[in-house]
Parts: sequence; C-alpha cells; structure tokens
Amino acid sequence: MRQLTFLFFIGLIISLSSCRTDFATLPSSGKLGFSKDTVYLDTVFTAISSSTYTLKVYNHSKSDITIPSIKLGKGLNSKYRMTVDGMQGNQGKSFDNVTLLAKDSLYIFIETTAKTADANPTDFLYTDQIQFDSGTNLQKVELVTLIQDAILLYPKRFSDGTTETLPIGDQKIYGFYLNPNDPVNGNELHFTKQKAYVIYGYAAVPSGKTAIFDAGVRVYFHANSGLLVGANASINVNGTSSTTTNLENEVVFQGDRISPDFTDIPGQWGSVWLTDGSTNNNFNHLTIKNATIGMFIQNNDGTTVNLKNTQIYNCTNYGILAQTAKINGENIAINNAGLAGLACTYGGDYSFTHCTFNNNWNSSSQVAVSINNYFLGATPEVKDLVAATFNNCIIYGNYSNEMIINKKAGTAFNYKFNNCLLKFDNFSNDPIYQFNTDPVHYNSIVLKDPKFFNVNLNKLNIDATSAAFAKGSADYLIPYDILGNARTLPPDLGAYQNMPFPK
Repeated sequence: MRQLTFLFFIGLIISLSSCRTDFATLPSSGKLGFSKDTVYLDTVFTAISSSTYTLKVYNHSKSDITIPSIKLGKGLNSKYRMTVDGMQGNQGKSFDNVTLLAKDSLYIFIETTAKTADANPTDFLYTDQIQFDSGTNLQKVELVTLIQDAILLYPKRFSDGTTETLPIGDQKIYGFYLNPNDPVNGNELHFTKQKAYVIYGYAAVPSGKTAIFDAGVRVYFHANSGLLVGANASINVNGTSSTTTNLENEVVFQGDRISPDFTDIPGQWGSVWLTDGSTNNNFNHLTIKNATIGMFIQNNDGTTVNLKNTQIYNCTNYGILAQTAKINGENIAINNAGLAGLACTYGGDYSFTHCTFNNNWNSSSQVAVSINNYFLGATPEVKDLVAATFNNCIIYGNYSNEMIINKKAGTAFNYKFNNCLLKFDNFSNDPIYQFNTDPVHYNSIVLKDPKFFNVNLNKLNIDATSAAFAKGSADYLIPYDILGNARTLPPDLGAYQNMPFPK
C-alpha cells in the first residue's frame, strides 16, 4: 500500500512539473533577438508575388515567453504577408500571444505582392515593418522592397474558362500571338526599354511579322514560357555594346525569379524557339540566362540566322540546339549546359568565328560542342551536313573530351576547325579526331588550357598567359570582340580580346 501511495505522489509531481514547463510563460520584455534588422525583399515586378524571405526571432532568456502581438505596421492594408512558425494568423497580417520557449527561436516567412502605385513615387520603394509587442516593449524589423514596373504579356482567358493556345504541329501549347495593335500595350511586336516585360506562356510572332527588340530591353519569362518565331515570321534583336557590367545596352532574356538566390539557377523558363520556316532572324548583343534551351533553331527557310555578340549561360539542356539550320555565329560565348553548349544536329550549314564554347556542367554526358547529321526518331533520318566550320574558336570544359562528332553514312558531312583551341584528351584511332594528321578537317589546333578568368561566374575572358593568346589567324578576323574591344594582330582565340584580369 505504501509503495502504491509513493508511486502516486511521484507521478503527481512529474505531471505538475510537466504542466509548468509546457504552459507557464512570462510576457515578452522587449529583448527579442533577430537574424536581421531589415529584411530586403529584392526587386519584384508590379502585381507579381515575390519570393519568400526569412526572419528568425530568438528568445535568449532562460524563461519561456509569450509575445503578445506580432503584426505588420500597416495592418490589414499592408502589401506584405507573413506566416509565423507555420501559422497564418489574421490574413497573414497579425498574430496574438505567440509562445517562444527559452533559448529557442521561431521563423517568420515574408512575401509581398505590390504595385508601383503602392510604392514611394521618388524611389519606387515599398516599405513596412514587423512590430513585436507594443509600448515600452515595442521592437521593430523593417521591410523594404523595390517595385519595378513591367508590361505583362500572357494568353487570353475566354468566357468558357479556356485559355489561348498555339498550334505546334499536331499539338497545342500554352501561348499567344503578339499583337501589333493591342488595346492596352500598343504594338507588342516592338519591345522598348521604357519598361521591363514579363511573359507567361510562349509569345509567338505572327506569320509575315517581325518582333523587334531595342537596345537595353529586359524580358523576363515565367516558368515554361518563351519566344516562338514560326513560319514566315522574323525576330531582330538590336542590342549594342555596353560600357559597364550592368549590360545597359544589351538585350537580356532571363527567368522572372529575380532575387539573388535564382541568379544562376538553370531551367527557369523555356526557350527562344525558331521553328520550321522562320526567316531573316538577326541577333546582336543578346544575353540569355537560365533557360531550358537557350535557342532552339529548326529548319529555317534557307536564310541565315545571324547570331553576333551573344552570351548564353546556364541552360538545363542546350545553349543552342540547331536542327538542319543555317547559322552564322560571331563572337558567341556559351557556358554551362546539361547536354551541350552548342549542338549542330540533323545536318545543316554552320559557321562560327571567334566563339567560346565552354561547359563545366557536372555531368559526364555533357560536351561543349556536338555535331551530327541524323535525327533519331521512330524512323532515323539523315541530312546533309553542308558545313560546320569553326574559325579562331575555343571549345573547352571540365571533362576529358568536350567535342563529339557523330557521322552516319549516306549524306554529305563537311566540317573544318581552323585555328581553334580544343579540349580533347582521350585520343584514339577514330579518323574523325586526328587533329595533327588530318589537314582537311583540322588546321593549327591548340590542345591546352585557355585559363579563363572565372567559369563559375561566366567570365570566359582570357589574359596574355592564356594558351589562346595570339593564336588566331587574321584570315578570320572579327575586328571587335564580344565586348566591343578592338582585336590586335595576331588575334586571340575565342570571343574575348585578352585583357589583364581585375584584381
């Protein structure tokens, strides 16, 4: 009996102790700690939700506390919204009696959806604050967001609930035709730098029309979106050289997640897609970042796609995927792609001069350049490789062999590398790769490290210590490099004239 009584009292003591630990708290005394004093939600587009940002709140005391209130300063009118340790509170604007255990912390996740009209008209900043408690215990964390005005382009939604689509062969994709006489946006075929553009779905150029992009234009693509240039349609990108690292005169295509966390994340959007029959396409000073396929160029109508002074970075599959296309490329820099930086497939007619193709993607299947004359469909087909000519180029990367050439018999297969630096370490008896004994296909080949400045930052510049320094031929000279710098003689290989690296 005594033993049962003793056990009863022990259980009661444990139970009471547990209750006090779980539920007895002290009011907050205004001594909370924070992971930051100000939360900067990076630039967002008008009326488009931001990324989610995090604030951590600390209780450094030895007591469990209750924070009487956590709220946004502008209350229910605030354009910010929060969750506090997973709780939604009152419409994400305010929270009452939040418990925070001793020596513990909680997370606040913050987002915003605001318009330029909500921001300060002088600096386009939208601000608020998170307020913890009140009176003498009041503590604040500031919230700051830059709101950028933008033109939103997207498929129409019809009265029956369906949305506009584009026919691609027997399929349809989520997209729309750019309208030269749109009642809201005006001429959607003429992109100017007055505002940024945000595109949802594939924006298509109608047959017989040309999409024009002025110098300095910024276009941001939502997931699974892109540009489509169909039969008898054209695109002219008219960027010019810039004088600063802001690329102020470059035309830039990238994803619409513009916070720093997404700066180099591949596959955020689809592609610039030149479909079968597009015509008279010209690109100058264009930068493409973080696409699935930077440029997908299919059987154009016999006219040449002129691609000059163009940079393509961080693509999930290809920087450029060409199928039976005709391309003249000058001063092109491509870095990092899951399969190939440049893929000239299913035949075609290609000329690349003073280009740099590098691939440091972490996959053994990737290469910088791939060339073939076939298409592996249900019924494999071959096409003439009229020409694949590379002059004063660099083809490099982090794997042993950064170039692959695959030939199937039955069609023409013409390729030539003149004064190029190649990464190809595993030699064999394959007649395609006889760099030193095959003058028909190879002339003045360098098999050394170009010593790029920083491939992780897409800086494919070289200096005078590079193996590509002064190894080019004046016969293929492009007078100015991709940045507008004058080339010296003999020219360097690749897209960049050598310069001392910044310190």
